[in-house]
Amino acid sequence: MTPLRRHTVLRRVKDITLSTTLSLALLNGSVMLQSCGNNRSDEGETEQTETSFGRGVRTYITETAPGNFKITDEVQVSPDRAGAIVNYYDGHRDTLSVEAAKRLVQNDQSTSAYLQNPGAYHHHNGLANALLWGGLGYMLGRSTAPQYRADEQRYGAGVYANSGLYNRSNEIRENVRNSRVTRTVRPSGGRSGFFGGRSRGYSS
Repeated sequence: MTPLRRHTVLRRVKDITLSTTLSLALLNGSVMLQSCGNNRSDEGETEQTETSFGRGVRTYITETAPGNFKITDEVQVSPDRAGAIVNYYDGHRDTLSVEAAKRLVQNDQSTSAYLQNPGAYHHHNGLANALLWGGLGYMLGRSTAPQYRADEQRYGAGVYANSGLYNRSNEIRENVRNSRVTRTVRPSGGRSGFFGGRSRGYSS
């Protein structure tokens, strides 16, 4: 082989080696960046819970005196038809969806205090209390945990028009409570999507 040809071959080998080295370096860099990006997104994730119900309830409430509300009937319905029908003392009538009832309960001073700190709760006969302690209350954020069942008996019976109605509605309340399903979800950017399990009538 002539010196010129050997020089050309060596130069091509060097070029190929250099090109391969640069390609590997760039490839490794992109892999490292992708790995770091995944770690950062994972670190920023926060798990959330979603709650749904297999059964719902429609609650009928009547203002028997100014500021005094009583549950006068409850019927079991599909979750999409759940809510409250309120007949006011002045004669007008209002229909509350689950979301509207939930906002009312969360914004009322008495019921919001119970949701945040049950020990500081002061019961009264307002509309929010009737919503919270009826069968609809489970769909509005009332806990299904066993330690709160005493509160339901203490305050729940008082928001119904009479004890007979309270007892008749017991099955409806239990059906709604037991149909509660809670699952844990991650943000849409997470790698594992969502995972979860069925709540057996307990709530955090």
